[in-house]
Amino acid sequence: MAPPTKIQNADEAIRWIKEGRSYAWMTAEHERKYNIRISASGWSYFRGKNGLDVRAVSDEELVPWSVKHEHRNNYYLYCLRQEGRRRHGKKLDEHAETRVNAFLRDLAEERVVVDYDPSTENGFRLVLREAQDEGSLVRRPAKTGARRRRGPQ
Repeated sequence: MAPPTKIQNADEAIRWIKEGRSYAWMTAEHERKYNIRISASGWSYFRGKNGLDVRAVSDEELVPWSVKHEHRNNYYLYCLRQEGRRRHGKKLDEHAETRVNAFLRDLAEERVVVDYDPSTENGFRLVLREAQDEGSLVRRPAKTGARRRRGPQ
């Protein structure tokens, strides 16, 4: 049996989620109002338990690689993930919208795509677009038969 929720007002929490509030905002507001801190995973669990859409969007067309932990804060990866969110109908905040639009414009103007090589220090790099890259923002990895791994590496 799951422990009782620390969220004090479920209707209020659902309203915040539907308004698109960030987990950081909800945590701070809940702590201010009720003096109880809720973790991001707590909000995520509450969201799923109440049948609300998940926040995270995984788009294997834009991120077809298993990304090493040390490369997960890369700017290119951030932009690809934000574009994936947008393609799945999620609203981006103004900062993310501006960054992604500039990133996409730069890719088009420079005729480059994002490539990932986990053996390098930065992991991600821009490479000149080739015929097989048309219609994509990324250089697809060679098919190896291996499935993309989930979770931390």
